[in-house]
Amino acid sequence: MSAARTAWLRLARTDGVGPVTFFKLIERFGEAEAALDALPSLARKAGRAQAPRVPSRDEAEGEIAATEDFGARIAIASDPDYPPLLQELDPPPPVLTLMGPLTFDRPTCAIVGSRNASAIGMKFARELAQGLGAQGVTVVSGLARGIDGAAHTGSLETGTVAVLAGGINHIYPPEHSELQAEIARRGCLVTESRFGMSPTARDFPRRNRIISGLSLGTVVVEAALKSGSLITARLAAEQNREVMATPGSPLDPRAKGTNKLIREGAALIESADDVLDIIGQLKRRAAEEEGEGWSPTSPDGETPDENDIDAVRERVADLLSPSPVSVDELARASGCPVQLVMAALVELELAGRAEIAPGGQVRSA
Repeated sequence: MSAARTAWLRLARTDGVGPVTFFKLIERFGEAEAALDALPSLARKAGRAQAPRVPSRDEAEGEIAATEDFGARIAIASDPDYPPLLQELDPPPPVLTLMGPLTFDRPTCAIVGSRNASAIGMKFARELAQGLGAQGVTVVSGLARGIDGAAHTGSLETGTVAVLAGGINHIYPPEHSELQAEIARRGCLVTESRFGMSPTARDFPRRNRIISGLSLGTVVVEAALKSGSLITARLAAEQNREVMATPGSPLDPRAKGTNKLIREGAALIESADDVLDIIGQLKRRAAEEEGEGWSPTSPDGETPDENDIDAVRERVADLLSPSPVSVDELARASGCPVQLVMAALVELELAGRAEIAPGGQVRSA
């Protein structure tokens, strides 16, 4: 890996640098190496006594070597083998680890649902995945127990992608070790996490964002009202992807979430043909709207002056709370331009005082 790519990986693995902050730093400084050089000063100005921990070149090269020795590969957002639907996200994950021969040149659809799934729910998910695969659709899911596992099993012959919350070599759940290994041989494993990392609770929403982002649409088969699958559905809607759901008995708690999605406008799914009709419409719409996609390194406005950022940083920090708020709302409340607020938020995240989520929601750290 070149020095520029190694610097890209180091910046992506730096404490306090999420995807939004990553690309704002690239936009501001032009390249990862220059952004790394600026980190200590930016964090100090925002109130952090010690600079964020940045992986050394040796650590980054060690991750690359360990990943390749394991049979996987690291892709950055501008690489040819980086999944094109993920490149459309604003922002995409800066770095992915991929393992397996499957490429992303076919239509994709996510199938997700309850871990504590019913037998009929798992049968439906498995048969839905088989039907989609038979028509050339790659099935994406999260390798969890229940519906996810059934979807992967049903599409193993035709092509399936498993998105992991932990490192590419981390097996979870343990009972899916053989399934995970088989997907690595015949499909594709995808993760945003570094090699060897065990997932924490905060990594699963990040995984869900990739599941929905990799897919033209997301089908939720079973989900309770507080299910993580509903997070995936919400993220799909935010990404302007199709949300679909299968109806269930009002007496089954596992149908409460899917029935709610349908009431709120999700497409009702009873067979693979229903999904294929929707995917066909999405492909036609995409062909009509085809144009320049979002570029992860292109600036979206003038970079504010350093003195202007210094003047508003604490004003923006005072407006934050543990409850998420949009950047636009912060701009209105502060009376400052969005670009200036965003630049201040980047420094506050580097100082550990703010958390910026993809999609524009921000809260105090």
